Amino acid sequence: MYIIAGLGNPTKKYEHTRHNVGFDVMERIAGKYNIEMNQKKHKAVCGTGYIGGQKVLLMKPQTFMNLSGTSVREAVEFYKLDPEEALIVIYDDVNLEPGSIRIRKKGSAGGHNGIKDLIANLGTQEFARIRVGVGGKPEDFDLVDYVLGHFGKEDRALVEEAMDQAAAAVEDMVQGNTDRAMNLYNKKVEH
Repeated sequence: MYIIAGLGNPTKKYEHTRHNVGFDVMERIAGKYNIEMNQKKHKAVCGTGYIGGQKVLLMKPQTFMNLSGTSVREAVEFYKLDPEEALIVIYDDVNLEPGSIRIRKKGSAGGHNGIKDLIANLGTQEFARIRVGVGGKPEDFDLVDYVLGHFGKEDRALVEEAMDQAAAAVEDMVQGNTDRAMNLYNKKVEH
């Protein structure tokens, strides 16, 4: 079994913001694989189903971004899973251009507070992740205001494509083909 957690903030106020790309990807995955996200457990909205023959739990933690680790840890402990083997986390990255995704098997938080909390709660940074590029903030913007803002039309189109790629990459990853997914999808998008 795999846990696939998309990070974001609950409530309508944050829907489709840069910081909620993880939630948006979860909706893509749920739609693509006919998984209903209708369960409330582990401080998250969840859905269970199958991707590529593997049982999965899709999660959208409802703890707000910076406390995502408590929700994910609760699920990891409940199912007695090793995060290194059976966890995939999907989230936004301001260091990647819109349209880019970056898949890694492990890594630091890279300044992302949701991932910092995940690492602190899990006690490891050894878990797979898919970072979806949302672009760097303009010089005169506050980072918080930027990530909680919405995409412009052009960037949104690029991010829509990246979200489809992230959803496709998950199937390779749950079948143990993370290297293949990295080779296929880790491409730089130039603007």
